[in-house]
Formats: sequence, structure tokens, C-alpha cells
Amino acid sequence: MNRLQAQYQRLYLPHTGVAPGAANAHPANPEQPSEGSVRALVLALRNPADWDTLAPVWRGVQADLAWPAPAIAVDGVDAFELWFSLAQPVPRAEAIAMLHGLCQRYLAGVKPERLPCWPGLEASPALPTPQVGRIPALHPDTGRWSAFVAPDLPAVFGDDPSLDFPPSEDAQAELLSRLSSVAAADWRAALLDLQPVADAVGSVSPAFAVAPAAVADTHHTALVGPYQNPSRFLLDVLNDTSVALVLRIDAAKALLPYESKLQG
Repeated sequence: MNRLQAQYQRLYLPHTGVAPGAANAHPANPEQPSEGSVRALVLALRNPADWDTLAPVWRGVQADLAWPAPAIAVDGVDAFELWFSLAQPVPRAEAIAMLHGLCQRYLAGVKPERLPCWPGLEASPALPTPQVGRIPALHPDTGRWSAFVAPDLPAVFGDDPSLDFPPSEDAQAELLSRLSSVAAADWRAALLDLQPVADAVGSVSPAFAVAPAAVADTHHTALVGPYQNPSRFLLDVLNDTSVALVLRIDAAKALLPYESKLQG
């Protein structure tokens, strides 16, 4: 294992003891197989790549949520990416809900199709899924390279987020070595902070709180039924920002079997 692989594993891969480079250690699938949990979140802005629009997320999670800075990457095609590392794995549905919350807070004016997120529900038009892969890598379609970049460099790329030469693995490892993971307590606090309900009490799981009034209020103007398709209803709940975050997390969990059928 070289230094770059070690840093990649430290930040993004599940705590399984699987060496980087193994088939089930690919960063596009960093899930605990038995638990469906993740340690990596990716939020991208594409078509066009625009760092001035994405930068408020990078700054905001540090200033507002007390998170460490996420890694910044160019994807070799048309997107800037933010890679978030979690100290402890979280359920995939919670990760999806968190990405929804970040998009709503910092990128509300951006068209959803420009915001690929991972993990995401491929069935959801609101959060398309990026082609997340190991970085750095040569993109087969463009012939250009993806790479992690320093915070002062994204503006230099303009609307061409790619390199025409392979980045130094030592330099990539050095960039990742300066990053740290979101602590479990800070993750829990952010879930509450992004939940659009004040004075939360009760519980989502043993660690997460929710306001009882939000659970009791079942009328939401964005849900326009009647519904013949349960997955369509669940998607509408997931994408309705007036619904309490806990209910959106539950909707995401319920949608996972539908997603598996679509992928199969």
C-alpha cells in the first residue's frame, strides 16, 4: 500500500480491513456490505463547473457546522466535487438526507440536474448520481485526468475541471493527509441544524432528535396525490423540503429496495 492508498483508505473506505485496490474497496462503492452504511459523501456541481457557486458549501460546512474542510476535486469532465469523510459510518439513508439538506441550504438556486450526489437514489430526479471513481484517474471519454486540488486552485480551472497530465501521487497524498473526518457528534449536530424544525425533541434513532409536532403534521402542499405508485409518493416526500428531515430519512430508507430493483 502506497501513501496515497493509505490516505484514501483512512478517509473514505469502510473499516473492513480490505486493502485499497480490491474490487469491493472501490470508492464508488464504499459501503459496509452487511450494514448499508457509508463513510464518504460526494457533492458535485457540473455542466458547467462553477467554483464560485460551489465554494459556499465548502466554506459553509466549516463555518456553520464546524466540520473539517472536505476535499476538493476536479472530475476530468465537467464538475467540481466536494468529498466529505466521516469518522464513523452512517446509514446510507442518512447520508442521502444530509446531502439533500446541504443542497437546500447552500445551493437552493441551482437546478437539481447540475448537482450529482453520492450516495443518491438513481430513481430520484432531484439528486442525480455522479460517476464517482477513484481519484486521480484518466477519464476514458475526455482523455483528461481527475485530481484532488488545493483550496486556492479551483478558480484557476475556470469551467474546465480537469488536468491534461497525471497528478503526482505524492502531491495527492499530501493534500489528503491534511484532511480530517467529520466527527460523529458533529454529524448528529448537523442533522439537527439542517432539519427545518426548531426545538427538536424525541428521537430519529438513539442519537437523533425530531420535533413531535413535525411528525404529527402530515399535510404538505408539495404532496399532490392521489398516488398510484408508492415509490413516486416516497420520492415526493424525500424531495419535499417542508417535510421534517426525520420523515425524509424514513422515505429514503423505504426507497432503497426500489432502487435495488432498478439497478438489478
